[in-house]
Amino acid sequence: MQCRGTGIGVSSPPDPLPPLSFCSPPRSFPPSGDRRLYNCSAPRGRDWCRGLPSTQDLRAASNAREAAGVEASKTRHRVSEARRARSAPRLRRTRMAEGCRKSLDAKYHRLCDLTVIWGIVLEAVAAVGAVTSVAFMLALLILICKVQDSSRRKVLPVQFLFLLGVLGVFGLTFAFIITLESSTGPTRFFLFGTLFSLCFSCLLAHAFNLTKLVRGRKSLSLLVMLGLAVGISLVQDVIAVEYIVLTMNRTNTEVFSELSPPRRNEDFVMLLIYVLFLMALTFLTSCFTFCGPFTGWKRHGAHINLTMLLSIAIWVTWITLLLVTPTPGPEWDDTILSSALVANGWVFLLVYVVPEFRLLTKQQNPMDYPVEDAFCKPQFMKQSYGVENKAYSQEEITQGLEELGDTLYAPYSTHFQLQNRTSQKDFSIPRAQTRASPYDDYEGRKNGS
Repeated sequence: MQCRGTGIGVSSPPDPLPPLSFCSPPRSFPPSGDRRLYNCSAPRGRDWCRGLPSTQDLRAASNAREAAGVEASKTRHRVSEARRARSAPRLRRTRMAEGCRKSLDAKYHRLCDLTVIWGIVLEAVAAVGAVTSVAFMLALLILICKVQDSSRRKVLPVQFLFLLGVLGVFGLTFAFIITLESSTGPTRFFLFGTLFSLCFSCLLAHAFNLTKLVRGRKSLSLLVMLGLAVGISLVQDVIAVEYIVLTMNRTNTEVFSELSPPRRNEDFVMLLIYVLFLMALTFLTSCFTFCGPFTGWKRHGAHINLTMLLSIAIWVTWITLLLVTPTPGPEWDDTILSSALVANGWVFLLVYVVPEFRLLTKQQNPMDYPVEDAFCKPQFMKQSYGVENKAYSQEEITQGLEELGDTLYAPYSTHFQLQNRTSQKDFSIPRAQTRASPYDDYEGRKNGS
């Protein structure tokens, strides 16, 4: 079979040409499934289109794709509606934030929302506590030159560091009033334990120094107490930094807000185990300040002991409310923690700082220290051996009563004071007297001789 052309100039229509062998497509042709490009109704096109889907199949597949798209859009709509329903309470709080500016971010609404009154109350109490702490710090710097007792003067740097920790406790309250997010989460988990460990370590250093003073020993030096307080508090800093780095995985700052409330509360309490141990150790150390002969230092120990007792009660209460007692909602966790911060801060100020300031400028009492020149006292002198002549004991007593008003005080001397010896007005000179001879009545002697 050959391919032929038509003659030129022939008027009759040409006969249809049969397809040539080299022009025929292969059996696997066409590669696409589009029926519109090929005439499948032709005799030779039936063989090529035999494996392709029919028009009805294509129309059914198109309808199925359209139905799947409609179902996917409905699913997306339902998900968006669910998200909108979950965020509806937050939106309602935003609309009900009376007393706040419209341009204020929603996370700060607790600071000014009149419908959430607990945030405003805690904010005011914490602000007053912070101002009071700053006032005590300035007063401590002013009164440092008026402290006469050297042992009390050595504790002043530790007490100043304690006031810095109390100021931080009141400032941290605002981080718990603001809504939990990527910035407040690490702040809460790091500073809560760090600030309380600083306060309790300062109290522990002071209590340890009092245990030495109440027994008549020499007090610790200024640098030793300061280093003891800072070194003990650094342990909690290391624990908190390690936990935050491992939890955030260096980049995920939203991990604290993404955790479930029960899991977040458990991690928060577990992070404070060292602080709980520090509280127990400080309380036990303060109990030993009551054991000693010098009672003047026991009053300072009572301040620390009562402060730790009230702090332990506050911590047991908020941990029980956070982990054991069911709360109405996760937003109550922030209320519990911020209330615990404010309460413990005011306990530090009223029970420890204020009484210590009253004793700060107190004059040094010699009864609070052991006597250094005790060997000079007469009652401790060694008694000499021999027989005491008591012939003039009554006369010395009488003279001592008469000369009591003439005693002179000599400074920088021993306990024996100088006295003016006055001469007696009534005295007598003994005269020689003759005695009768024992031989006057001797019988052998003659009378008159």
